[in-house]
Amino acid sequence: MFDYIIVGAGSAGCVLAHRLSADPGVRVLLLEAGPRDWHPYVHIPAGLAKLVLKKELNWDYSTAPEPQLDGRMLWWPRGKLLGGSSSINAMCYTRGDARDYDEWVSLGAEGWHWDAVLPYFRKAEGNSRGADAFHGAEGPLTVSDPRHRNPLSAVFVEAAGQAGFPLNADFNGAVQEGFGFYQTTTRNGARCSSATAYLDPIRGKRPNLKIITGALARKLLFEGGRASGVLYTVGGAAFAEGAAREIILCGGAINSPQLLMLSGIGPAAHLRQHGIAVHTDLPGVGDNLQDHLDICTLQRATQPITYDGADTLLNEARIAFEYLLRRQGPGTSNIAEAGGFLRSALAEDERADLQFHFVPAQLDDHGRNRLPGHGFTLHACFLRPKSRGRILLASTDAGTKPRIEANYLGDPEGFDRRVMRECLRISRQIIAQPAFSPYRGEERFPGAGVVDEAAIDAFIRRKAESIYHPVGTCAIGPDGDRMAVLDPRLRVRGVTGLRVVDASVMPRLIGGNTNAPTIMIAERAADWILSGA
Repeated sequence: MFDYIIVGAGSAGCVLAHRLSADPGVRVLLLEAGPRDWHPYVHIPAGLAKLVLKKELNWDYSTAPEPQLDGRMLWWPRGKLLGGSSSINAMCYTRGDARDYDEWVSLGAEGWHWDAVLPYFRKAEGNSRGADAFHGAEGPLTVSDPRHRNPLSAVFVEAAGQAGFPLNADFNGAVQEGFGFYQTTTRNGARCSSATAYLDPIRGKRPNLKIITGALARKLLFEGGRASGVLYTVGGAAFAEGAAREIILCGGAINSPQLLMLSGIGPAAHLRQHGIAVHTDLPGVGDNLQDHLDICTLQRATQPITYDGADTLLNEARIAFEYLLRRQGPGTSNIAEAGGFLRSALAEDERADLQFHFVPAQLDDHGRNRLPGHGFTLHACFLRPKSRGRILLASTDAGTKPRIEANYLGDPEGFDRRVMRECLRISRQIIAQPAFSPYRGEERFPGAGVVDEAAIDAFIRRKAESIYHPVGTCAIGPDGDRMAVLDPRLRVRGVTGLRVVDASVMPRLIGGNTNAPTIMIAERAADWILSGA
């Protein structure tokens, strides 16, 4: 019998394993469906460009056909290994706007205001710039400035300033808006995933922590109204383990609602359609799905200074040698080195509503479609979408991928679509600035002929993709709200001994990348769990 069972060793699960097992008087079991984080591409920052091809490290999800995107099935990569998506992401460290968390409170997430969450961001963070009112310097998660920047990344920041937009040296400081360079979750030139930060220091050193990889959770077990254990398989063998205190689901916005529904917790009618006995009718499980939709502007470069062509054998050998010998050079780059946050003319409040990631390479179809020559890419996404989707079961088999209905651009007023046009317009405005003149070739996507509204909308339908920030499917909400899956301390309503701690708990998508907020959520949950709250 374990005291705690954690399902999922991703961004949140690794935090909880570290914090809970710090008490030698408790036994902790950490279950991860994927393998250990052994692959060298995981640890070399620039290796993320190769990770898209490593399906053994990826849940490799796709959405159902999206009605507003020409019926396309959009690819949703999610990490399936120790560290989860923090082991395969682009390592950009952002927290969103402080007012995002105050908005959570207005939606029923009592106690999640900015002043309450900031100490947990600081607790997690080990920022190489040192500590201040916004940053921590002693936390397990190393945050640092990239050791290598492609010259075009500085050109992009200069161009944003020439376009009249503010510059910002710290997106996680007093003000989020502006353009500059991302800090990244890297340490000494290598990726600092949640597994690196929280598991590596304790692996093999705490006899009260057991980590099992290749373990697919099949369903939760109950004793009356209490979650008492987990049924899982490793290879072809089935196992069941009990939890004396709590079971904590950390599978993310797709896997956590899937496991709840497979266990009889979710929308009763949907569960009965699949022949699943209803343990707890929670209509909100799988609902409220939100994600950032992203559009890319691709420009040919007139000079061969981009990262295109880095995958030739000679260049790979040179980059690897410099990385292994000195932990310097392009191998230390997260590729998306620069970017920014901007409040567009369509913003509905004082927060930035657009985010940009600049990539000094041609990135099409998540990097899976390799384009000839040299070029650069400007990602732009709408931070505050009104569209909502859902996760549904496709089968009663946990090994079958659930149905993901993202419902991009599905808001009935068409507001999301209008902001996506702004994303493209501002991207073109920045690229047109004098700083890019020595490097700017023809526009490859969407192309110079795509100008009028109808043509831009057609391009968005044809090329827009996820930028990997799904949240909201096990959302915190107020008492009395039937769609609220969790109470403000992340306990599943109607069940004792069960919490969800991952990005699925967010009632509203934050304005930025979601990895750092997920780690913050886990740090806060660990304090509650250890105190018995």
